[in-house]
Amino acid sequence: MRYVSGLLLACLLWPTVVLGQGRISGLAFGDFYYIASHHDEALKDQNGFWFRRIYFTYDHDLGDDFAFRLRLEMNSPGNFTAGDAVPFVKDAYLRWRFSDRHELYLGISPSALFNLIESVWGYRPVEKAPADLQKLGSSREFGVALRGDLTGDGVVRYHATFGNGEGTRSEGYRGKKLALALQFFPNEAFVVEGYVDYARTAADAVTTTWHAFGAYQTEALRAGLVYEAQQVDVEQGRDRTLRYVSGFVVGRAGERLNLFGRVDRLLDPNPRGASIAYIPFATTSKATLWIAGLDLAMNDRVHFMPNIELVTYDADALDTDVYLRWTFYVTF
Repeated sequence: MRYVSGLLLACLLWPTVVLGQGRISGLAFGDFYYIASHHDEALKDQNGFWFRRIYFTYDHDLGDDFAFRLRLEMNSPGNFTAGDAVPFVKDAYLRWRFSDRHELYLGISPSALFNLIESVWGYRPVEKAPADLQKLGSSREFGVALRGDLTGDGVVRYHATFGNGEGTRSEGYRGKKLALALQFFPNEAFVVEGYVDYARTAADAVTTTWHAFGAYQTEALRAGLVYEAQQVDVEQGRDRTLRYVSGFVVGRAGERLNLFGRVDRLLDPNPRGASIAYIPFATTSKATLWIAGLDLAMNDRVHFMPNIELVTYDADALDTDVYLRWTFYVTF
């Protein structure tokens, strides 16, 4: 593994030294966490340190209209077992700016599912966007993507993808996933997005997902609300539906201090909840996730974010999940 990591690093650095056009950047975030209470008794009082995300990114311009990005990701195991952070390819795409208003991406690139929502929420180091957290889809699509401006003034934008529907992985079934997000920016403060996708990534199942998202954002305050639903139609078996509504607020409390809060309400139990990394949910009950914390910016590249996450369940027999975390976030 050390040899492979060293070889990858050398491959990334060589074009920078020889051609002088490359850019290297990265980020890392993680926590010291303590689980004060949990529906799974085995996780109660669990505590420790982990990296939930490390990025190492290389960008290289290939002329005026083309560019390539390679991004490696690694993180600590999210299932509360000991293990090393193993790198894998997160982004690997060729970007072609074929007009002033439109771009084409070929390879592994960000998906349209929650790219905008995560950007406006702004606190991925604290928690994933709801659709990502609840496993409604991947943050990446392996295929072709188009992004652009439909009106020339940035008011109406789009993000469309066509790919394997397997995230960063290669194709596992001959079916594909088609997704489209339309975004409306009437002014600098407001944004509205509608999203829909259709996927057949298994022989006996078709998945349809859609959401409506609206947000208000200024330098001092931002807030957003999203409703999302996913329907899985199974030819032989039980169909599945997963719906949620989520809202968040982020406000400036000082020159280098922000306060944030978020509530995710699961309107259906999530059958995949137990496999959610770092914050497993019970699979038998509707649930509500509560997030609150503060963001202390030591400088533009170093942030400390003490926060608390609570998961309450409609089923009385399930204890509330309580996560206390001191989160750190670094960019370079």
